[in-house]
Amino acid sequence: MMSSFAHLFLSIAIIESMAGILGNGIILAASSSSCIGSKTWPPYDMIVISLSSSRITLQCWIILDLFLTVFCEPSYFEEDINVVIKTVYMFLNYSSLWFGAWLSVFYCIKVASFTQSFFIWLKQRIARLMPWMLLGSWVCSFTAAIPFAWDVYSVHDNFTAPLPMTNSSAMRTSRKDSLDLLILLCNAGIGMPLILSVVSSVLLIQSLWTHTRRMQQNASGFRDPSLEAHMKAIKSVCSFLILYITYFIAFTFLLYELFLRFSTPRSICIAVMAACPTGHSIVLIWSNPKFQELTARIWHDTKCPVRIASM
Repeated sequence: MMSSFAHLFLSIAIIESMAGILGNGIILAASSSSCIGSKTWPPYDMIVISLSSSRITLQCWIILDLFLTVFCEPSYFEEDINVVIKTVYMFLNYSSLWFGAWLSVFYCIKVASFTQSFFIWLKQRIARLMPWMLLGSWVCSFTAAIPFAWDVYSVHDNFTAPLPMTNSSAMRTSRKDSLDLLILLCNAGIGMPLILSVVSSVLLIQSLWTHTRRMQQNASGFRDPSLEAHMKAIKSVCSFLILYITYFIAFTFLLYELFLRFSTPRSICIAVMAACPTGHSIVLIWSNPKFQELTARIWHDTKCPVRIASM
């Protein structure tokens, strides 16, 4: 039985997902419009288009999942439906984590001022490597989600359930082996994007902070637009990192079934997972003039009919 607090947090998650669809839709529209008609896409636009499209699909899937959870409890837990929902949900989550990590890596490579030969080599070849990096992310996400298409989900749920005496030890060994394989693939699926994101974000923050301190020492009493831009970049990267780690923690709690299915803590994790992509899209819009322009245009167009009607 679902508590009232669980219902509340699931409703909040639905609202957050709808807001995230709007924010990521703005990012997707602005990035796609700049790529239409061009033979080669900039690596930043490739990452942002992949990230926003995967998040729109993920948040639509979350809304569908939550509606089934709240309004269709009896039929929702049929085995076939549950396996499909779980598999697609995990694939979209893995994809979102990978694309978010590549965005952090791209910021680090393009903005940070390191002089190591490997870093310079990456900076010169990032445009050619990016399509393969994104394709590899799809393959890794698909591979990590495959176990959920098997009957491993029921293995996870029934691992502690009583078994018949006949061949019970062999059945338990088989179940534990399947569960260990699932945990290994899941750790690989979520561990690598986290490492990439944290390392690249920390390196970028270090580089920006060092450069900002130098600019502050040489700055005059007037406002320096370049210094303000660096401080804004540091705030954006810190926000990306905090949201990414928060999303990762909530995702890990859900992945390993640490809470009961209809419990309030599980609903809080779902609400957090819905909020983080939305917050990330807001930070992206705030830090990119192209996204800000489209948002302001949409806001102006929606306000104009109201003003005319009020006159």
